[in-house]
Amino acid sequence: MSKSIVALDQGTTSSRTIVFDARGTIVCSAQREFPQLFPQPGHVEHDPEAIWNSQLATLRQAVQQSPGGWSSVAALGITNQRETTLVWERDSGRPVCNAIVWQSRITADRCTRLREEGAEPLIRERTGLVLDPYFSATKIAHILDTVPGARIRAERGELLFGTVDSFLVWRLTGGRRHVTDPSNASRTLLWNIHRCEWDPDLLQLFDVPRAMLPEVQPSSGVIGETDPTVVGAAVPIAGMAGDQQAALFGQTCFEEGDAKNTYGTGCFVLMNTGPQPVLSKHGLLTTVAWQIGRNTVYALEGAVFVAGAAVQWLRDGLGLIETAEEIERLAATVDDNGGTYFVPAFVGLGAPHWDATARGMLIGLTRGTTRGHVARATLEAIAFQTRDVLDAMTIDGGIRLSTLKVDGGASRNDLLMQIQADVLDTVVRRPAIHETTALGAAYLAGLGVGLWDSLDDLRKLWQLQREFTPTPDSPLRTAAFTRWRAAVERAKGWTTAASSAAAN
Repeated sequence: MSKSIVALDQGTTSSRTIVFDARGTIVCSAQREFPQLFPQPGHVEHDPEAIWNSQLATLRQAVQQSPGGWSSVAALGITNQRETTLVWERDSGRPVCNAIVWQSRITADRCTRLREEGAEPLIRERTGLVLDPYFSATKIAHILDTVPGARIRAERGELLFGTVDSFLVWRLTGGRRHVTDPSNASRTLLWNIHRCEWDPDLLQLFDVPRAMLPEVQPSSGVIGETDPTVVGAAVPIAGMAGDQQAALFGQTCFEEGDAKNTYGTGCFVLMNTGPQPVLSKHGLLTTVAWQIGRNTVYALEGAVFVAGAAVQWLRDGLGLIETAEEIERLAATVDDNGGTYFVPAFVGLGAPHWDATARGMLIGLTRGTTRGHVARATLEAIAFQTRDVLDAMTIDGGIRLSTLKVDGGASRNDLLMQIQADVLDTVVRRPAIHETTALGAAYLAGLGVGLWDSLDDLRKLWQLQREFTPTPDSPLRTAAFTRWRAAVERAKGWTTAASSAAAN
């Protein structure tokens, strides 16, 4: 019987399990959404048990549907929403509170204080990241300072921290393995990307006990086995990577200068920069892409906080559409945005602006504005944000892309992909398999157990589904983009301005 790889893809709004065969094609899959919790404006949480239960249910369902069941599974790979922070009890495995999601701005004030104290240059140099509530370190400190007794228990070694990958491995192995990989560790503000180790100066700066942190293992290679009493079989866990790095790997962006964009809840552009980290001067992040053996590969990243989530807002918040897929048809009812521009800064702005005080804005509305104009402005905002990032990446990396590989749920939207090609004046290539995040986890796991021998084996598996070429002289890349950038400037600093107005 041919062997398969099971990929757990734990995302921000849903958990999925996808079974891939040795050709990298999807055998079967299962998916479940779980609740998003918004306890106060700008703060986003998840129930850790909802994450676990939804992921475990999809794992059981997918393997049950696959030919051969567990007997055909060679290994399991994990990819996950990054930066989301969990703290749980070492003995019982029970979380001490809800997970603080990567989108949450709950630690914005803490970041501001650290910035005023002059901490940002050290953080930037050691981690390649900016000082922002997006990352895990301030979330850990917030939990330790707000959950009664948590800090004392953490210092005694009774509590563990992990991003979602660590939490899943802990549960899957019955509490025997507390691990992560460099791609996830490099998103915490605690990992020295040059020395590839937890940094004692940063641990002290953020007041995070070392005893809480997971062991860091390579992204590819066996790190443990699933507990048969938990999942039904003992299977090697042999691949781990944060979702965006996994998508870069799944798109076979193995050479320096290769880049991809994933359109999910957020929007993430990553460019492979090879074996040396390239520090950005234009608001991008330097991150570990993956580590195989002792070889570490780095990437430049531009993180946009709200992309597909803006479409969800049109559906759930405004009721303009009943399903996310309807936005393409609605946006196509108009020829342009009618002068309407949307800045989806619901939780602030990510790269390259990094403004936690920005908030969402719809501007240019008239009595002639229709639902179609708002829908089109939403798709354009996703494309404009991607250009913002790629413009910065071109300056930092000195490379202008001729091709952008795309993936994620919104990449199925043909109108959005054409808008993206027009805004960038760049060819956009969509693969035959959209689920490249899960595919990347599968590739890492398959390499880890020898199902594939080399990166060349994986390159041969990539297949094109459709290519989008830019429209000559499209106004989207000139006048419309300029107007949208003007709207972004108006959205910046909104919460600060509102606070000042209230005080006066």
